[in-house]
Amino acid sequence: MPADPRAVLTRPAPPPDATVAYGDHPDQCADLRRPAGDGPPRRLVVVVHGGFWRAEYDRTHTGPMAAALAALGHPVAQVEYRRTGQPGGGWPHTLTDVLAGVTALPGLAAAALPGLVASAPPIVVGHSAGGHLALYVAAHAPAAVGGVLALAPVADLAEAYRLDLDGGAVAALLGGGPSDVPDRYAATDPSSLVPIQTRTVVIHGALDQQVPLAISRSWVSAARAAGSPATLIELPECEHFGLIAPDSAAWPRVVAALRSLHDDLPGIDAASPSR
Repeated sequence: MPADPRAVLTRPAPPPDATVAYGDHPDQCADLRRPAGDGPPRRLVVVVHGGFWRAEYDRTHTGPMAAALAALGHPVAQVEYRRTGQPGGGWPHTLTDVLAGVTALPGLAAAALPGLVASAPPIVVGHSAGGHLALYVAAHAPAAVGGVLALAPVADLAEAYRLDLDGGAVAALLGGGPSDVPDRYAATDPSSLVPIQTRTVVIHGALDQQVPLAISRSWVSAARAAGSPATLIELPECEHFGLIAPDSAAWPRVVAALRSLHDDLPGIDAASPSR
């Protein structure tokens, strides 16, 4: 484990190949990265960054992760969205932005990267709060999502509120607790949205100090009981940030899970780009 796992949040990455807008607000955009290698068009991978939905964290910290995935042959989009602490952030726009972005990005990416992006629903990879947003999109627009790879997701908003994760992050997102705005929790909390019929793989580290592993265990158990095709991979020596760091010991497990998810989806091409 690196001496400072949070160093990935400020690590530089190569610039994106293009940036596209899916709306009129400056944060309704996404950075695109071309896949390495030759071959037929491939399914887009949409990366949804975390940061507890707060304005101080944006898509740039997923640059190293996105660049590494592109180097493996995936076309990648790092989607941005309005966040709490900035005008328009929080309920409902943080959620509707990501929903709109994921829905629009396959077409936008195909136009910006001709011949490289398949006409198929993307795989959505979300970390932490981004994992919550990935599950939210899969629940509300299942036809727009091919699969979900949720990395240490905040998969139970009511429990995250009870635990006061990141000092009131859930209350800032939704405008209060479950008893204050129950309809908002019902509409946005993954624990209330099962079954989610999109194939979902959850990876969570046992050493996570930001989002407890118990949240993923509980969500996957409930999702499977409700009939969701969900799988949990627990990494005993992993903390929160190693899941998005390409130089971490956990990264090969993330890549393997993405490859498995990609290969299990309806075929676009014969070869997985992650091999």
